[in-house]
Amino acid sequence: MHYVSSGQGSAVVLIHGLFGNLDNLKALGQVLEQHHRVIRVDVPNHGLSEHWQQMDYPRLATAMTALLDALDLPRAHLVGHSMGGKIAMATALAAPERVGSLVVADIAPVAYSPRHDTVFDGLCSLPLQGHSDRRFALNHLLSAGIDEATAQFLLKNLQRTDTGFSWKMNLAGLKANYPELIGWHNSDSSYSGPSLFVRGGDSDYVTAAHRETILAQFPRVQAKTIEGTGHWLHAQKPAIFNRIVSEFIDKQEV
Repeated sequence: MHYVSSGQGSAVVLIHGLFGNLDNLKALGQVLEQHHRVIRVDVPNHGLSEHWQQMDYPRLATAMTALLDALDLPRAHLVGHSMGGKIAMATALAAPERVGSLVVADIAPVAYSPRHDTVFDGLCSLPLQGHSDRRFALNHLLSAGIDEATAQFLLKNLQRTDTGFSWKMNLAGLKANYPELIGWHNSDSSYSGPSLFVRGGDSDYVTAAHRETILAQFPRVQAKTIEGTGHWLHAQKPAIFNRIVSEFIDKQEV
């Protein structure tokens, strides 16, 4: 798994969401690295990490603990947004002794209905060859019904080639494994370490209906809501989000 490490102190691993890369939580990393060693990762099938044909949360949890082994880290704090939050939760449930604390941003340990069909349709229908102007790609995604902010985020995955563009991410692999990524493995396990769930006040990803499910798996959970934000809470109100997360982690001991 490709990663970037900075800072010194107890380790914090930052895990991005679907279609993202290790730069998504860079601003949070810059705050945390003042007191911690921060490892920002590219999740498999994203960024510069290897491409997987099969991608599910048990495999991703195993990959996360393997990364900790490779870095000679007995334990680490885990912070994940959306899909990254599910990876962090899966790791904490599978290997609780390796997780000092857990921060989950705007996702619950539940299966979701498909939400990205428009995105996949727009990405998969984008002609990559014979075009060198990113504005063409942007206009294509906009015409496919994707809002501009999301389109700009998605286009960070484009890279130039001699004949046009290619995707950094494994788009075909993500689409094939999408049912697993919006799903959740049935688990009777629980993580008794300190946990913080941060949700966007305008987001419907984490609701009151998820409360009992969250408590059953993460009994020491704390919850925060950032009002006036949606699912991209870390990008919409970064100062508040970064403060909430850094204060929580600073109170924990690895």
